[in-house]
Amino acid sequence: MNILAYDLGASSGRALLGRLTGSRIEVEEVHRFANDPVKVGERLQWDILRLYHEIKQGLLKTKHLGVQPQSLAIDSWAVDFGLLGRDGELLGNPYHYRDWHTHGVMESMFQSVPKEYIFERTGIQFLTFNTIYQLAAMKQAGSPLMREADRFLMIPDLLRYFLTGEMLNEFTNVTSTQLYNPLSGDWDWELINRIGIPGSWFGRVADPGTEAGRIRSSIMTDLGIEAIPVLTAAEHDTASAVAAVPALERSFAYLSCGTWSLMGTEVDRPVINEETLRFNFTNEGGVGRSFRLLKNIMGLWIIQELKREWEREGLAYSFTEIVQLAEQAPAFAAFIDPDDELFLHAGDMRSRIRQYCRSTGQSLPDGPGELARCIFESLALKYRYVLELTEKLSNQRFNGLHMVGGGIQNTLLCQWTADSIGKPVWAGPAEGSAVGNLAVQWIAQGVFSDIWEARKVIRESFPVVTYEPSGREAWEEAYGCFRQIAGLAD
Repeated sequence: MNILAYDLGASSGRALLGRLTGSRIEVEEVHRFANDPVKVGERLQWDILRLYHEIKQGLLKTKHLGVQPQSLAIDSWAVDFGLLGRDGELLGNPYHYRDWHTHGVMESMFQSVPKEYIFERTGIQFLTFNTIYQLAAMKQAGSPLMREADRFLMIPDLLRYFLTGEMLNEFTNVTSTQLYNPLSGDWDWELINRIGIPGSWFGRVADPGTEAGRIRSSIMTDLGIEAIPVLTAAEHDTASAVAAVPALERSFAYLSCGTWSLMGTEVDRPVINEETLRFNFTNEGGVGRSFRLLKNIMGLWIIQELKREWEREGLAYSFTEIVQLAEQAPAFAAFIDPDDELFLHAGDMRSRIRQYCRSTGQSLPDGPGELARCIFESLALKYRYVLELTEKLSNQRFNGLHMVGGGIQNTLLCQWTADSIGKPVWAGPAEGSAVGNLAVQWIAQGVFSDIWEARKVIRESFPVVTYEPSGREAWEEAYGCFRQIAGLAD
């Protein structure tokens, strides 16, 4: 049984074939492609038609392998979307969540729609780029798209629509919009009406594993392929990554590590109270209508931006070389809070890191090794802070931390995370989102009975590397210093 998973990240996408051999999952990468945002004037946008083209290339390469997939599904980052007109045509390229058009919009909205009201209805953390603020920004700017729009589709919804002609909004991604009410189990029509967005834009909310149409006949003709059922995955890539966490215990903590780091736990019901609001945690949907109590952490975006800056200066360091330079730099010389808004947008990260350190009275990191070490150590320390908050808010205690995603290839970060939290880190699989995408498809087809059977097979199919903590005293002292510098509350 061959099935196809498209996993779209903030910098690249991939198509992977999954097959079951006995009780083990085998994965083959069929196609990998860049996902570069495009800046036109002052607007940063996604090249959505290029992504659609690459998805078709994945289908073509799969055909050339002599494989007919029994289904396919797409997962991607959250919050971003496209608007369609009455004729079903896309009205414009989707904005990138790092675009500046939402600057100040969240704070201005609170003047008419209180923060507490939004949180108690949605349970979603406050991030300036959430879908609700993107729509509000377009409305405030008088965007003509708002007058012409007829339907709202998030990125995987939109790409599915291109493939099938069918329009569905998928549950896990819908919950990230801050327009969904997890208590009523539907779009929050009252909130949508209050911010002045037409409710008619928003369609049926489909669970992961729903059949969402079949490949259009025109695509079948163009590519010379047969009909393929298209399913909804857990289409928020973090939801897919969490589905792939090879946990054996029902109570577990995870860290999906990549451009973003997302840390939390899985719960049956959303945790919406004063403490989750105070610490800006979120309750996003998961497989089986579970919820992911988690917090976004800036992640490896900062080092990725630094790498791009160095390349523009003619310094072409590989990620392996950057890790080696970080390991050789002095320990605990300077810290940043990775989630400071200073680091959200693209730009001169070296200057911003030094600006942060200067404003907090620290020494200024300079060379690539010092800057990278500052980032990696700060991430590991922020992970400890968020893990402790996750335990507090979920009323659980975790024996260790599951790390999944491409970031686990940074073995130094994995080890420093174990050192920081003082507990084992279990790292794997690296292709977490794609594997979770495959798992949801197999559950929908009855191959696995539920997510727990899928996780058991995932654990038996992919290596998990254990990192044991060390250097406890030094990391404990560093944690106290980090919290003081970052101004993190108890």
